Amino acid sequence: MDIKTPAGIPQIVYPVDNAPTEARIAFGRTLFYHTGLSKDQKTSCGSCHVLSSAFTDGRAVSAGDNGAFAQRNTPTLTNLAWAPYLMSEGGVPSLELQALAPLHESAEMGTNMMLAVDRLNQSTELRNLNQKAYGRDSIDPYTITRALACFQRTFISLDSRYDQYKVGKAELSEKEKKGMQLFFDKKNACAECHREPFFTDYAFYDVGLHTTDPGLERKTHQKNDLGKFKTPTLRNIAVTAPYMHNGSINTLEEVIAFYNRGGLGTALQDPRIHALHLSLEDQQALLAFLHTLTDWNFLQNQQLTPLSE
Repeated sequence: MDIKTPAGIPQIVYPVDNAPTEARIAFGRTLFYHTGLSKDQKTSCGSCHVLSSAFTDGRAVSAGDNGAFAQRNTPTLTNLAWAPYLMSEGGVPSLELQALAPLHESAEMGTNMMLAVDRLNQSTELRNLNQKAYGRDSIDPYTITRALACFQRTFISLDSRYDQYKVGKAELSEKEKKGMQLFFDKKNACAECHREPFFTDYAFYDVGLHTTDPGLERKTHQKNDLGKFKTPTLRNIAVTAPYMHNGSINTLEEVIAFYNRGGLGTALQDPRIHALHLSLEDQQALLAFLHTLTDWNFLQNQQLTPLSE
């Protein structure tokens, strides 16, 4: 089964043991919205990753099982099929492994894999889906992680009004075009890190935000990586508030103002984060352009909702 991608976008490279099939995607879709993966059976992946918010949840930091709160803002899951690594510090190398982190995190799912396996195997429906997807009578960690990865690789968002404008299928207003010029202007350096087509370079930077989270240092144990986080995608950015890795900035207008004044001047702040001196009119134009990155077809894609809907 091939997952279609727009022209000019690199083909998805699938693991040799987890090529997508309709059965695997259906099983992953069911698991994504199944509360049996959490300790108290109240939380699913879909509890924090809501389609209409580009698979974010609108909270500063995610709320997990039993009312616990995590340390970081819930990231969007769009276009993970191309992500070279996962998590804000890049500590997880593949989608097949990513599910293990929230499942075992006490402030998220709060359970363990073998408990989840025992619980899911009590469902005839889930065992049947598992058999169709992977040819195994019993659900196990291998099939859970791979089915979830198969489903998440279908979260493709590459059809915003900006994308349509580039191929002559939509128009931008003069204000939006001005914002686009400001975004790609080298002196403003927005596109230095938020590169097309995914509007991220997958690299790590200290953008000048005070934080107690070690960021990349958690992975590398290098002091000069303290406070560095992976560049987030800007696709669907208008619907994923609040912003930054800790959800500390409430609106997109405030994010633009933060970068316009050059961050907060942290010790390891990237040199490209400097005062931009954009006028209020320029900031509003940049905001208008960022709104053109919203992919409404993606946000309303019924193939990404629970199977019962």
